[in-house]
Amino acid sequence: MTASARSLAVRMPSLCRLRQVGTSRGGEPLWLLSIGHGRRNVLVVAGPHANEMIGGATVVRLAERVTTEQPRLLAGADASWHFLLCADPDGARLNEAVPETEFTMLGHYRHFFRPCAAEQPEWLAADGRLNDALPETQALIRVIDELRPVLQVSLHGIDVGGSFVQLTHDIPRLAERIAKSAAEFDIPLEAGSSDAFHWPSPGPGVYVMPPPSRYRSREDADNSTWTYIQRYGGVTAIAEVPMWACDRAADTSPHPDAGAALCAAGDALRHGSHVVSRLIAEVRPHLADRDGGPLLRAAAEIAAVGPILAADWDPSLRGSAAPPLPPMTRARVSSVEIYTQRLPLRAASMLLRFVRGIEPVPPLTELRGRLEHLVTDWCRAYETAHRARWIPVRHQAEQHARAAIACFELLG
Repeated sequence: MTASARSLAVRMPSLCRLRQVGTSRGGEPLWLLSIGHGRRNVLVVAGPHANEMIGGATVVRLAERVTTEQPRLLAGADASWHFLLCADPDGARLNEAVPETEFTMLGHYRHFFRPCAAEQPEWLAADGRLNDALPETQALIRVIDELRPVLQVSLHGIDVGGSFVQLTHDIPRLAERIAKSAAEFDIPLEAGSSDAFHWPSPGPGVYVMPPPSRYRSREDADNSTWTYIQRYGGVTAIAEVPMWACDRAADTSPHPDAGAALCAAGDALRHGSHVVSRLIAEVRPHLADRDGGPLLRAAAEIAAVGPILAADWDPSLRGSAAPPLPPMTRARVSSVEIYTQRLPLRAASMLLRFVRGIEPVPPLTELRGRLEHLVTDWCRAYETAHRARWIPVRHQAEQHARAAIACFELLG
């Protein structure tokens, strides 16, 4: 990705500039590729989550397109495009590359890493202060302050599900544009994302962040680089595209027994979280005074918060003051079921990677064997339950790129 950006800057020096805008915690440079000289700035952020690798391919594709379609995307729109090539290079290195011959869902999870919330660069402190923010976060904020972008596109991805876009402000007709593109690549639109459970949706695959007083979510998006841009009148689009499609993600028919399905999902999440918590407890006596590093921190956080998060939708946990659930379609229930299998699998996978990386002693050797079986069994059950089918990388990246261009053009 960096090599492609350098190549563009060398080939088109009057149009493209590559510069370092910060340094990661681990000493990695943070690179910004800028294309064009217009007054309306678009900022595209790749790699905000280490496990969501598609953003790198999207940036390469999108940057090339911007240079070849200049009248429409640059000079003709008085625009410049800016690409933060990777917001979390340290995390990206920990999300190990999977050999192409091994790229199955099990291969993906055996190499999986996603940092705990406090180590993700898009989250800000609740009080808005930046002094203690990650250096990656501070670099991203400096770029936003400098560019004052009209649009920020944050490139995310999910393992199983459908394509969707979350917005800090509605962009009319966006649903039509992303639906047309998704249909071309046989990618379902996420019609009931659990990431935006209480967000209004102007059309399948599009969700608009509600005002803070009404906001309900597992992640406090009000304190993020997504909403920071609003001080300059800009809009953020969080573009999601799946690695594996689940066709039920687009099924808007009513679920025949949503209450029972949601209770079962809550039970499954609590059980899986408890299993991983017990395994982490078996590991800790062998760590002396060490905290275990980012892999163990992330696994422990997921295992601890999983049961709490079920209160968003589990009828057995929701209090009387909780906001009413939206109509429970098959898509919404499917998204919850995917989520409740995904979280324990992520935690178990990172715990397995951690155990593989420490000095083997007999208790840990036996534990590693149990973890190997657990991750394999959970991954196969996950893949089978949702009939997951692989989306080629070129289609993932193209859907991502088209969503970004559609947001820009419809804002225009």
